[in-house]
Amino acid sequence: MSKIVHIELDDSNLPPPTPEVEQERKVAIFDLLEDNSFALLERDGRTPPEGPYKLYLSVRERRLVLDIKTEDGSPAGELHLALGPFRQVVKDYFQICESYFDAVKTAAPSQIETIDMARRGIHNEGANVLQERLEGKAEMDHDTARRLFTLVCVLHFGG
Repeated sequence: MSKIVHIELDDSNLPPPTPEVEQERKVAIFDLLEDNSFALLERDGRTPPEGPYKLYLSVRERRLVLDIKTEDGSPAGELHLALGPFRQVVKDYFQICESYFDAVKTAAPSQIETIDMARRGIHNEGANVLQERLEGKAEMDHDTARRLFTLVCVLHFGG
């Protein structure tokens, strides 16, 4: 399977992220570029260019846009996903993250661990939604989907 070798987020229309959101974004991008698997699938009888890919994520007209280019910058595909299916899981994820960040400051380790387990569960749910929405268009492993979901959350933050 191919992979993503470069990623950029167009967050120019969003409010500045909180330090926690910015940290999540940096970690997700770093981890994604370190280890991922991502491939475009054949559609309408057309075989897409093979990767590695450069991925440009943005939100346009209330849609998540994955603009995918080959390593040399040639267009490889542009995928548009409605944001509606992500809304609830993104909202839940931000709420549990807020609880987690608050708990880290004052809660007992067992409470932090419980909240973190719930956070991971919601994160997995978001990754599953992303994989379902991309079914038949692109294929990725679960860890790649988790990291991309984090970036969807960052972009959804202002949307």
